[in-house]
Parts: sequence; structure tokens; C-alpha cells
Amino acid sequence: MSRERTGRGPGWHVDAGLAARYAAGTAAESDAWSVEKHVEACGACAALVSSAARTVPETGPLLAGIRAAVLERVAAEARGAAGCPPYAGAGAAAGTAVSPTAHLDTTASPGTATTASAGSGSGAAVGVAAGATHTAAAGATGVSPRLSRAARVLWASGPALRGAWAAALCVVVLGALGLSYGAGLGASVRPLLLVTAPVLPLAGVALSYGRHADPLYEVVTSTPSGGLRLLLVRAAAVLGVSVPALTLAGAALPPAAGGPGAAAWLLPGLALTLAALALGSFVGSRRGAAAVGGAWALFVVAPATSGGPAGAALMAGAAPYFSGPAVQSGWASGALACALLLAARRRSFDHLETP
Repeated sequence: MSRERTGRGPGWHVDAGLAARYAAGTAAESDAWSVEKHVEACGACAALVSSAARTVPETGPLLAGIRAAVLERVAAEARGAAGCPPYAGAGAAAGTAVSPTAHLDTTASPGTATTASAGSGSGAAVGVAAGATHTAAAGATGVSPRLSRAARVLWASGPALRGAWAAALCVVVLGALGLSYGAGLGASVRPLLLVTAPVLPLAGVALSYGRHADPLYEVVTSTPSGGLRLLLVRAAAVLGVSVPALTLAGAALPPAAGGPGAAAWLLPGLALTLAALALGSFVGSRRGAAAVGGAWALFVVAPATSGGPAGAALMAGAAPYFSGPAVQSGWASGALACALLLAARRRSFDHLETP
């Protein structure tokens, strides 16, 4: 690795030796991650690594074939969008070898075979590719490039916020308010929301990451931004939506005499979420969340509802799991222990989940 590249100022850059080792697959794991992250923002180093990869006998022909296929696909989509005739028309009739991108090169002379260079492209190619990928981007991701930045951030926050989980959260919040004020159940709804609220973020986290949640899971996991980092970002997005919604819903319900407050579920919910993440490092996100949710139902919900499913009996049964400094301190300690285990197991998220 070099600490400075001539003409670019101080800073870390990839040198020829590291690029060769990365292309051959012999670079250390930490060096490989550094290269992958660095080339996202450094064009010179990206060109160096690309050149090294093309010289490897095992990968050179494969990369060339993939690049040719991608360029041909972009060109075909551009012709389809613009209604242009096929590129192989006149050139093929004259017996001239024409590359898939020959029609994009405005400087080529007639009858001359043209190819796109490995590290650059003509302005015409860039413009046509941009126009073609405008439609392709919406088809691949489901989000139109014309949408606002906020909408695109929401889409990138994970499947939970744009799927059935968000709808279920709305149903729980509006259902609790409707039962309390519309159906006349009053304060008896608060303990029901109290025992339900901690598992709702748990379900959102389970739907945010993993083989079942992301069509590009294998690709995302192999990137420097994948793994635990992406999982935590999506978990934070789930908590950022569910915590205010459920807490405000609890505060809007009529208070129950002697019962826990509207925010009493926060530490239990955080502990359950971290426990699911930590257990997911062993068995996968979905299985981990299912196991923790099942334990909550077995050891908390079932005993709390043993005296009755609603009203004062449910509040009396649920209060021991939420009320008091000792109980809340226990949940906080459990959350801290799960966070430490998750930190120790962070490398496990760099590997693919088993089906």
C-alpha cells in the first residue's frame, strides 16, 4: 500500500503490488475490504485495480465478456427507447466488424472497427447510457429516479418500512386508539399495547435483512457496506419509526391506575431487538427474531394473561415485567449484554446465511 500518489496529494491509495494481489485473490481480507471501499471514490485506483484484474488469466476473459454483454444491453435499450435501427445494419452488410458500441462512437471513420476502451468512454456513450438506464433503474429497483431524495432514502431503509410490517404497525396503533375511544374500552387497552409493543420492532428487524428480505443479498453481503453495518442501519430505521409511533399511541391512551407509563416498553423492546440481532449471528435474522418472539410470548405474555386477557387483570399481570427501577435495570443490563455479544459476533454477518 502506498500513502501517497504523485499529483494527488497525501492520503492512502492502492499501489500496483496491492492491486495485483487483490486481482489474484491473495490479498489479506482487511486489505481487500480497504481496496473495495477506496475505489468507490478514487477513479485512479479503480482504473489500476481494473487493469490488474484484466491481466489475470482466470478473470480477464470473463470480465471482458461481462463488459461486452453489459454494453450491448445498454445499447439495445437505448435503441429501443429512441427507436433507432439496429447497430449492425450497414456495417454488417458491408462486411465490416462492428462492436456493440460502434454506433456510440461519433469520431470513428466509416468502415473502421471500433471498440470501447476499458477505462473510458465517449461523451455520446455516456449520454445514451444515462438515458437508457433512467428507465432501467426504475425497473431494477422499483423506484423512479425522479422521486425525491426522502423517498429514495425510505426505499433504501429496508423492506420492513415499505412492506407489510409498516402496515401492521399502523393497524396496531390505530386499532389501539379505536378500541380505547371508539369501542369504549378505555384504559383496558393500555396493558394490551404494552405487551405487544416490544415485539413489533423485533418483527421489523427480522424483515429488514437476510436472504429472504433482499433480492441482492449475496452481492450486498460481499460489499464493505454490507453485513452488520447495513443490518444496524435498517434496524435503526425500524426503531426510528416504531418507537415514536408506539410511545405516542401509549401516551394517548387513558392511563391505567397503578400501571406502567407509556414509555415502559422501550428498554424491553430494545433488549429484545438486540437479543434477536445477537441470536441472528448464529442462526440468521429470521430464526433469531422468531426465537426471541416465541420466548417473549411464552415467558411474558402467557403469564401476564393468565388472570384475564384485558382490563385490570392484564395490567396486574404485565406490571411486574415493566414497572420499577429494578425491572428496568434488568432490561438495560440484558440489552447491554446482547450488544456486547453482537459486537463480538460482528464478523459472522460477513458470511452468507444458510437457507
